[in-house]
Amino acid sequence: MTEVKNGDSVRIHYTGTLKDGSVFDSSEGRDPLEFTVGSGQVIKGMDAGLPGMAVGDKKRLEIPCADAYGPLNPEARQAIPREGIPEEIPLELGTQLQMQSPEGHVLPVTVVEVTEATVTLDANHPLAGKDLIFEIELVSIG
Repeated sequence: MTEVKNGDSVRIHYTGTLKDGSVFDSSEGRDPLEFTVGSGQVIKGMDAGLPGMAVGDKKRLEIPCADAYGPLNPEARQAIPREGIPEEIPLELGTQLQMQSPEGHVLPVTVVEVTEATVTLDANHPLAGKDLIFEIELVSIG
């Protein structure tokens, strides 16, 4: 029986949940997720959890935040003057926006606080600081 090893192309079905049981992502109703194991295309904990699995195997991966999207970085939050934001941009809490870094990189940010004077934007990944649980099924290797 062939087992997954680093460098293999695999296809998996998965459901990702938080510790409280809420689902944040799933391949249900979609094609399986395809990636190369050990290549960094998926989070570190997912890459580490697949070697040794065979087609048809199911596994539960409990991935600490350090092996997922990392801890929350307080420096990734920035309060900017409200007058610096064009009026047509919505500023409701949770709104996803895009900013451009001085180097020209596009950064997705989330509006996390709005006051009369400032708008606080958070560039942390939405799952940063969270431990993740994945129920996976190996569909194919190669």
